[in-house]
Amino acid sequence: MTGKVLLIGAGPGDPELMTLRALRMLGEADVVVYDRLVSPEILAMSPVGARMIPVGKSPKCHPVTQQGINDILLREAHGGHVVARLKGGDPMIFGRGSEEAAHLARHGIAVEYAPGITAAQGASCSTGVPLTHRGLATGIQYVTGHRQADKVLDLDWKRLADPNTTLVVYMGVANIGQIAVGLMTEKLPGSTPVLAVAKATTPDEKRLVSRLDCIACDIRDSEFKAPVLFIIGEVVSLYAEQPVTAIAGDISQVIAHG
Repeated sequence: MTGKVLLIGAGPGDPELMTLRALRMLGEADVVVYDRLVSPEILAMSPVGARMIPVGKSPKCHPVTQQGINDILLREAHGGHVVARLKGGDPMIFGRGSEEAAHLARHGIAVEYAPGITAAQGASCSTGVPLTHRGLATGIQYVTGHRQADKVLDLDWKRLADPNTTLVVYMGVANIGQIAVGLMTEKLPGSTPVLAVAKATTPDEKRLVSRLDCIACDIRDSEFKAPVLFIIGEVVSLYAEQPVTAIAGDISQVIAHG
């Protein structure tokens, strides 16, 4: 009998941020295929006896290709297993969940979904910086800060350089200098505040407050390690005003650019 694949969002790291649906679906799994950014605490919630298959990627290191992951999911489902495809954040936001679902659908494999709290939401709650705020930001733009196979970062800088919205950059630590220049070229002021959050919602969370014309140097000097999320916009000006109680992390790990 053919099995099925459960595309599960594990959230940004803190196990308490997993949804009830995600936990219930994970508990059904015979096989767990998981990414590098899924925390050990969340992996420990997998059913006893479930087979664990790591397929994590890191920058410029892809031991299992995307096609290889697709093949694993297909093979395990054809073997009659309930396969939990466990992804950090939300599987449908920069998570390639739709690519994997399309591949499985072409081969007649049933797919179910559990959304996850994405890194932007997690970082917003752990730092107290809102993604929207009346008078400061009327909308949000999410963008990935790198291209497959290190291709040119050909983003729509004019659209992104909107002072009335918050720009959230995922996976941008290597290209934040190019991103900042692209935005300033389209007249987003260099004084625009920026918040970088590394390993949001985890005990190792670190934060750096900077501005658009300084963020590249500041992030280089900080030696932040991926995953790093950047929140760019006037909402970051509220950071110092918040009596922040972190979901997780050490608030002393805040670096502020003068």
